[in-house]
Amino acid sequence: MKISSMFQFIDMALFRKILHFVKPYQKTYILVLASAILLSLFSTASPYLLKITIDDYITVRDYSGMVLFLSFLLIVLFLEVIFQYLFVFYANWLGQKVVKDIRMELFHKLVNFKMGFYDKSAVGRLVTRVVSDVETIASIFSQGLFMIIADLLKMAVIVIVMLAVSLKLSLIVFLCFPIVLIATKLFQNAMKKAFEEVRKQVANLNTFVQERISGMLIVQLFNREKIEYDDFKSINKNLKKAWLKTVWYNSFFFPVAEIVSSLTIGLLVWYGGLNVVSGESVTFGTIFLFIQLSQMLYRPLRQIADKFNTLQMGMVASERIVKILENEEQIENDGKIEKQEIIGNIIIDRVGFHYLEGELVLDNISLNIDKGETVAIVGPTGSGKSTIVNLISRFYDFQSGTIKIDGIDITDFSLSFLRKHVAVVLQDVFLFAGSLYENITLFSQSITRSNVVSAAKDIGVHEFIMNLPGGYDFDVKERGGMLSAGQRQLIAFLRAYIINPSILILDEATSSIDSYSEEIIQQAIGKITRDKTSIIIAHRLATIKNADRIIVLEKGKIVEMGTHKKLISKTNGHYSKLYETQFLASAH
Repeated sequence: MKISSMFQFIDMALFRKILHFVKPYQKTYILVLASAILLSLFSTASPYLLKITIDDYITVRDYSGMVLFLSFLLIVLFLEVIFQYLFVFYANWLGQKVVKDIRMELFHKLVNFKMGFYDKSAVGRLVTRVVSDVETIASIFSQGLFMIIADLLKMAVIVIVMLAVSLKLSLIVFLCFPIVLIATKLFQNAMKKAFEEVRKQVANLNTFVQERISGMLIVQLFNREKIEYDDFKSINKNLKKAWLKTVWYNSFFFPVAEIVSSLTIGLLVWYGGLNVVSGESVTFGTIFLFIQLSQMLYRPLRQIADKFNTLQMGMVASERIVKILENEEQIENDGKIEKQEIIGNIIIDRVGFHYLEGELVLDNISLNIDKGETVAIVGPTGSGKSTIVNLISRFYDFQSGTIKIDGIDITDFSLSFLRKHVAVVLQDVFLFAGSLYENITLFSQSITRSNVVSAAKDIGVHEFIMNLPGGYDFDVKERGGMLSAGQRQLIAFLRAYIINPSILILDEATSSIDSYSEEIIQQAIGKITRDKTSIIIAHRLATIKNADRIIVLEKGKIVEMGTHKKLISKTNGHYSKLYETQFLASAH
């Protein structure tokens, strides 16, 4: 069995993709490899120098020569320590540099994916990829690849020295060698499957914990504490089993390797001793050399198997990371227009869209919205209301038709420029952990505190903010947990207003607020929609009576269009039925 067969588990195409990240640090890469080569030479030179010391100086009692030769040996040992330091330090340094670059590229990829990618990806799994999987890749360089290369070089030098010194003693060492190789190969195959299962169970655990912590209100509200605990216990048990399988393989392999190593030493002492007693060419120094070299030969092999575990986990993690890096679900950002003044005329021309093949969400929709016009879109759940605004902001790409702003196809605008001029206020407002001020400006350095205060006064939310402890410096905590839904919505309106967009989209922005907040928000809506092209999606029809036009969607098609007064007057019309249903529901 060949040593090279140990590397058959490595997908070289995948490995080359990881090595791509090493290119900026090529000098360090060469230094580490050079250190590995010199280490193999110096570490093998030490026992050979001891052999010479024993045979040529200690045995013949040449103590002055012995002291001189030992001084030379100390120099060799010192150089070995120096190159060991360089090797370990820069291998780890290189690993951390590569990890930093991979993590940066991975995060850049994640922030540019289409929303469809997140619709089908578990957050916990993505967190696992960005944090623990990326860190595991560092071990390919720090503890895996370079360590294995260094050990293989050392083993090659040892074999050459053995053969040069004594062919018979070498054959004794090599006689036991295949046993370790076979055990190592079997160990590799078993550990590969075991580590794949470990990574799978770790991802399952991360996903479960992240979802339950995020949804703790629902867990406690529906009295699911025991159920979720039992589910967690089951997942945790599966992870334990996966790890214990790797422990079992390790506990079996290493004793086998140790027994073979001890057997080799016994055979060397027996055969070498017989030769010394019979006066043949084998010397005490040669026996001592082969005992040391056999241990140096087997030890790296055992360590290679151990480091293989590390490399194996790194390769499994690399496969997961590369899969994300090569994912092409990001929005195409080929638009070049970045300085065009946005007026706000929107033309939606025969647009067709589906999230899943064969399940049409928008069916040949056409709609013109003029500059400064306020258009409301209503309809039953699943009719395609939110989809329209998602397409305007290019969160998704549609399959047919065109959308133009001021006569320019939206794909001709750069994404950053387009989204800078289109502000969206969602129903579920996301706030980051930090101060209210940071969440309003989204950490933008170009927006000053005076800008924020002035904008807050304009839309009538300054007083509400000042009533909070610390005012604009109030810490909203993770996801804005210290604020009510209505308060978070007010912050979202201020966040949208302060960037002064040309197009404003309100997507169910008033559906889950209290009466006090609603009054402030209605005033804010009147202020921020003034002279802006506005699209309002609403279930509560009472909030859109004053819209210039109301669009009624049903099953992805426009079924009615007009003012509130015109549509309400239609007997058995779609809008009038919706309005009547809501009116009766509120009356009860």
